[in-house]
Amino acid sequence: MSAVIIDGKQVAADVRAEVAQKVSELKQKGIAPCLAVILVGENPASVSYVTGKQKALAEVGMVDRSVHLPEATSEEELLKLIDQLNADDSVHGILVQLPLPKHINEEKVIMAISPEKDVDGFHPVSVGNLMIGRPGFLPCTPHGIIVLLKKAGIETSGKHAVVIGRSNIVGKPVSILLARKDVNCTVTMCHTGTKNMAEITRQADIIVVASGHPHTLTADMVKDGAVVIDVGVNRIPDSTKKSGFRLIGDCDFDDLKEKTSFITPVPGGVGPMTIAMLMQNTLESAERRIN
Repeated sequence: MSAVIIDGKQVAADVRAEVAQKVSELKQKGIAPCLAVILVGENPASVSYVTGKQKALAEVGMVDRSVHLPEATSEEELLKLIDQLNADDSVHGILVQLPLPKHINEEKVIMAISPEKDVDGFHPVSVGNLMIGRPGFLPCTPHGIIVLLKKAGIETSGKHAVVIGRSNIVGKPVSILLARKDVNCTVTMCHTGTKNMAEITRQADIIVVASGHPHTLTADMVKDGAVVIDVGVNRIPDSTKKSGFRLIGDCDFDDLKEKTSFITPVPGGVGPMTIAMLMQNTLESAERRIN
């Protein structure tokens, strides 16, 4: 048995194409969807993520209001900029690239973004809406995972989904989305305090791994035909690569692909979906402005 490799790049490209079509329709009505991405400092991974977002904005035809601030920017200056963007009706989404420099309080910054423009879905109002099923911005990576499952035609209703990891960005929200009626899974969450993880994962029909550690999920931990979604992005040294490293996920991909029915690769699985869903959220924010 060899797994179907879920092509996140292709699904993300399809989502961006749909978004581009709707952006063009909105522009004809006089509304140009606009996202402001704020980057503070020179963290190489953050610079790379922001570049990816800017590329996607250009591709879907949105207005790019990105701001790159120096590392020494004060918390007060950053909060003042967020206030200005909150008040600017031509800006539909605001995203502050994390992590921020140590002298800036991340929680305070997230709280400062207007929930109407919180296209990352991190504000407590957005999280509350997610929890109780009210309309609001869904966090991009968890939402992207649900779209991947649906586009791959994977049956989810009544299935047992196990989520490994309990972060606020992936683990917790994806557990809630998997349990929603339109997906309808029975969900178990595992984490560093879980005693018998392999015993639990072997019962799972669908496993989402977001632990942040390579080799968290190995072939002996899954039953034949399970579906594995790997959210991890880990850099490991590799002298054969120009960059000196390569990216791997949280799963033993090569072993697991011989035992699972569907699996996402790293890179090229969940990663591209995150930016695609960000474009989707920004579009939704602009559409709400009309309504």
